[in-house]
Amino acid sequence: MNCRHCQSSLKHTFVDLGFAPPSNAYLTPEQLNAPEKYFPLRVMVCEQCWLVQTQDYSRADELFDANYAYLSSTSISWLEHARQYCEAIAERLSLNSESLAVELAANDGYLLTNFLAMNIPALGIEPTGSTAEIAESKGLEIIRKFFGADLARDLKKQGRQADLIIGNNVYAHVPDINDLPGA
Repeated sequence: MNCRHCQSSLKHTFVDLGFAPPSNAYLTPEQLNAPEKYFPLRVMVCEQCWLVQTQDYSRADELFDANYAYLSSTSISWLEHARQYCEAIAERLSLNSESLAVELAANDGYLLTNFLAMNIPALGIEPTGSTAEIAESKGLEIIRKFFGADLARDLKKQGRQADLIIGNNVYAHVPDINDLPGA
């Protein structure tokens, strides 16, 4: 296995957690009596760039499909954390109605709705249709794609310059981390 960032050969196991099914891979009643897929959950560390990483066995479009079911807004404490964060960062950066807050992997819009409540324009980037639909129902503008260099260039051409870019738990789920601007 080679490093997802620098392509060096990975030799060092950081932690081995055995085998697990893909995250959020919920079974239908028809699938309960069939064999379930399990993949190694071994975490490696690169001795060249120190990136800690798992080997990807499922493609991103398989994990983040129409049946993707993780919703950030199910945790009351996480919602409160998001509210406090948005208030603090808006004050710190003097965000206002002329600003733009962008969240990568916006999920169900749990965070960006706080900016809308403060009359700060917000844009979510969310590749999963199920969560993007929920975010859109909250009045958020969502681009249903993975964020990468091409999308960044498209937004720049449209004159959409972000004053704040937020990414919570993003690197672990990006298909190509070297395609992230600034990576």
